[in-house]
Amino acid sequence: MEALAANYKNHLDQIKAAIQHSDLLAAYLEEESADLYKQLIEGFEPHILELYELVANKTPLQLIALEKELLDPGFEGLFLPKILGYSVLRGEIDEKYKYVRPQNHFKDILLAISESANFDFIKTRIGQTVQVGFALSSDIWLTNLLDSISNKKVKSFLNFQRMEKYQDLEHRIQLYNNYLLQFKDQNYLTTEFPTTAIELNTHSNVLLDFIKYRTKRRFNNESLINHLETLIFNDALVNEPSFLEMIMVVRMFYDVSPKAQDKITTILSNKRKSNEHFPETFFKVLLSLYRSPAVEVSPDADKRMSTVIDKSIKDSISDYYTLMDVVHTKGYVHEETIEAVGVYYTKQKGLSLENECLRDAIFSYCESFLNNLDTDSYGEYFNINKVFVSYINTFDNERFNQSIKDLSLRYIEKLLAVYTDKRGRDYQDIKKFVTATFLDLGFKTEKELQDMFKTRRKK
Repeated sequence: MEALAANYKNHLDQIKAAIQHSDLLAAYLEEESADLYKQLIEGFEPHILELYELVANKTPLQLIALEKELLDPGFEGLFLPKILGYSVLRGEIDEKYKYVRPQNHFKDILLAISESANFDFIKTRIGQTVQVGFALSSDIWLTNLLDSISNKKVKSFLNFQRMEKYQDLEHRIQLYNNYLLQFKDQNYLTTEFPTTAIELNTHSNVLLDFIKYRTKRRFNNESLINHLETLIFNDALVNEPSFLEMIMVVRMFYDVSPKAQDKITTILSNKRKSNEHFPETFFKVLLSLYRSPAVEVSPDADKRMSTVIDKSIKDSISDYYTLMDVVHTKGYVHEETIEAVGVYYTKQKGLSLENECLRDAIFSYCESFLNNLDTDSYGEYFNINKVFVSYINTFDNERFNQSIKDLSLRYIEKLLAVYTDKRGRDYQDIKKFVTATFLDLGFKTEKELQDMFKTRRKK
């Protein structure tokens, strides 16, 4: 974690001063009405949110320091419900949907709310958050927290949020997932960068989740580069199980220096030379990245990975990235690429990790293309479908076939939602193509195709 930068601290102090000198606060202190506190929220929380989003985008390692500043009573409890929710969702949970470690930051924010002069108004905004945080926490931790609160009114409110039904795992899972959905578009993740093997093992899941999360959105990651490179050059971490995935994610998605890239090459090369079974470990990690919803392994990400692979080392990793260089140079739609993929594929065992990675890589390129193809360009889908068919024939794999089928159907559904005139040329072109192609590929039966394009009578 990092200390809060002076410019952010000054900005916060200005907001706090504006709150304390506002007519709204004076009126609220005079009347202490819920309506006036709501006006305080509407008047000042947008300014806090604007600063919060700036810090979260540019310097996410300063978020905890920012949130601690907001515990100052001078902010009158504004924005505390929001950061309480963030603290609840940052905690790492296990398969039983319980926190792996005690969430002290959650406790500190909750205690600040409990001690706030505005507790009666704040509590109306935190009920569900407290229920989630309590459900994920251990009974001992909860008991100690509640014992530390002397205010009977506050204690009664918090005890009420400790619900027995969330002792059941299924209810706890449902509660957590429903709550998480409310924050799906909000940026609040942060992390700690380890310096020792023990720290890495303790925080590896949170760190991996964080660096993966930062890859899929248009965040400014400049402030993270120095931390990532320090991680790469820390030889004390090299042999830890999670380290390989970390350096692969870093190389694929972050603009680290050439010196750091050379260090990754050295690390990988040493492992490849010293352990004949390392390729299996490498491809397991690569496959998990291809299949992870947290990252999108694009052709560019694969090209980046290829640059740190020493191809003078004769092993299956070199073979794979030599092929991928062909894919990226000529494009996955090129006839020579399709032929090269077929030659490589037949040399491997059908269920080999290498072939699984290859199938997932090709599918990810198909998916990226079709997900970004607008409905006006459906003719391009008709053309590239020939490429899809070529790979279907090459791989002869049910999982790949099903993935292409689902991908194609999603796009056709988008088209039919736009081209609704059944007598129009666009609709007829789509119908003609789908009827012929999907039947040949086994994507749909004749009856299913008839139903797809059936004109339904209005009631």
